[in-house]
Amino acid sequence: MTSPILITGAGQRIGLALAQHYIAQGQAVIITYRTRHNAVDKLEQLGAVCIYADFSTDDGISAFINTLKEHTKSLRAVVHNASSWDCEANNPDFAVLFDNMMRIHAKTPYLINLMCAELLINYQQSEKVPADIIHLTDYVVETGSPKHLAYAASKAALDNLTKSFSAKYAPNIKVNSVAPSLIIFNEHDDEQYRAKTLKKSLMGIEPGCQEIINSIDLLLQSHYITGRSLPVDGGRHLK
Repeated sequence: MTSPILITGAGQRIGLALAQHYIAQGQAVIITYRTRHNAVDKLEQLGAVCIYADFSTDDGISAFINTLKEHTKSLRAVVHNASSWDCEANNPDFAVLFDNMMRIHAKTPYLINLMCAELLINYQQSEKVPADIIHLTDYVVETGSPKHLAYAASKAALDNLTKSFSAKYAPNIKVNSVAPSLIIFNEHDDEQYRAKTLKKSLMGIEPGCQEIINSIDLLLQSHYITGRSLPVDGGRHLK
């Protein structure tokens, strides 16, 4: 296997679109999933290595990393896409909510970045170009969120890890973030919610996963950009 791209949480939505895109380009791909959607079976049929991962515990994170190292000795890139969109209104146990958000959005990427650095360095030494770590953060890193306090705080922590890891690993590994707002709606989102959400950005559209694919392609193709966050928000900061 050539040096694969690892995409966490790639069983659906943006992660799935990324996996499909890179497989179609002939790039080796490893994905993680927690729920085995039908799409995971299809990714396996296309040649992806699909690893079950439970990032809700330290043991689960460590078990995944050990399994990953059984499959590959190098990584072209790590795309941290695994996420949980949760909020205080749905979780009255605020302490548990906060810990869960920090674990999936900050602690998991932190540990993977530290414990898998050797795999990325192996790629860099072989190909003589930087490897990549890309964090998917969120538009709310800039603004906070009164309805998703713990979620916003955890994504802000991930944004800060981008800066720290980029300084730690340069020039061998570039570390960047992609910070989206609306990309794709959920199937259960009603028309009222969709209309309200579309009005929040200057562009006023549901852009689709291709916007994230384009952004990550840009970062992967660059040999120079590091320590930066690429906003994919349709000009929402100007509304």
